[in-house]
Amino acid sequence: MAEAFTNFLAGSPLNRLSWLRTSHSFLNAVVVSPATRWILFSGGQPLIASHPGTTQKRSLALLTTEDVKPLLGAEPFFGQGEQEGEHCTSDIPVLEAARVRGPSIVFLGLKETETSGSALPSSEFKDPHSAVAKLTGTPYFSADVADLDENKVNEAIENTGLAKDGSTLAFMEPRAAMSSLDAYTAAIFAEARSMVDWNQRNKFCPACGSPVYSLWAGWKLSCTSLLPWADNTDRKPCPSGRGLHNFAHPRTDPVVIMLAIDESGEKVLLGRNKKFPGKFYSALAGFIEPGESFEDAVKREMWEEAGVKVWNVRYHSGQPWPYPANLMVGYYATADSSAPIRTDLDNELEDARWYTREEILAVLRHASGTHFSRRDHQKLGEIQDGPDNNPMSQDQSVEVNNNDEPPFRIPAPTAIAGVLIQHWAEGKAKVLLESGSTAKACM
Repeated sequence: MAEAFTNFLAGSPLNRLSWLRTSHSFLNAVVVSPATRWILFSGGQPLIASHPGTTQKRSLALLTTEDVKPLLGAEPFFGQGEQEGEHCTSDIPVLEAARVRGPSIVFLGLKETETSGSALPSSEFKDPHSAVAKLTGTPYFSADVADLDENKVNEAIENTGLAKDGSTLAFMEPRAAMSSLDAYTAAIFAEARSMVDWNQRNKFCPACGSPVYSLWAGWKLSCTSLLPWADNTDRKPCPSGRGLHNFAHPRTDPVVIMLAIDESGEKVLLGRNKKFPGKFYSALAGFIEPGESFEDAVKREMWEEAGVKVWNVRYHSGQPWPYPANLMVGYYATADSSAPIRTDLDNELEDARWYTREEILAVLRHASGTHFSRRDHQKLGEIQDGPDNNPMSQDQSVEVNNNDEPPFRIPAPTAIAGVLIQHWAEGKAKVLLESGSTAKACM
């Protein structure tokens, strides 16, 4: 059951080559490959290309290294020494693929061709330029340019190959941009956005407050007081310099998202957050707390948000959700639809109610049942991210005004909540209820 369904944003096609992140010789060789492609962000908003000769045809803007070089600063891009242009040695752990100046760069991985070898051991990269020349596939990198001069960024974008070919490039609200992505680029986008967001949000050492710098091609952050040339006169040693766990690593925050099904199998419970756009109802969700299993969190969140006791908790699937770095873990559970609903415990929901299969199917069949406008996406994003204040954002989404409104709306299948609801409503699989009867519900 765990591998029965791959959600949108999951199923990454990349070989992440994590064992090569320490090698700045490999990274400096692969970053200049003509095959390398870049995903740019500004404050977490991806650069999207609108293509000429099409109606609202968009895609993730995949740029070459030549396109983005004006934004990266002086070479070397990895393994930077004390002075600009200086290479550091490769045998000091605190300098492994170090980037101490310029915007953070993240190596995402390699999309191999069908004929590529899948191992690529580090021993093959003792001569990195020779080994990189043998690679077949597409290396991917990412960077966020929010801290760079806006005019410099705009000039670089205007001189990209895509722009010269007639495409219009603009940074776009990420949730709205997801509708422009296919499954292949969506999975790469999810990794890229979570990683650049982590690098952007973490600027200082949590142990001593000093600025941090990048290691391992964006996958580690280290305190600048640990640099060999750092002046630590009259300073106590930073606690992050002791022990084996002395680096900050990217975080993933697990969230349970669950759909309660009544004992007949014919009703589901949906909730409406106070900040949701109009008529929008969804599955309930909440962060895992310390000392909890996933199943414990499902039961706690259902009770706290809706006053509903659930049992027979069963896993459906997971979805990376890069806003900023969540892992949505989807579950079904059984509940008593005749029991009272309470939203006055944590006061997070404005409303919660049971819907029949027929009501859900009617919304799924409605043209606007899972449609969200640009304004709706922005409102949903503000629940986690706050209002958009990115001066480089030029969202060009088109609003759809449909007078034939559904009675309520539910998430699209690009979100795991929409998948949970749709799979139950359309009876795509079976779930055993506690009583031993079966109801059409999940994978």
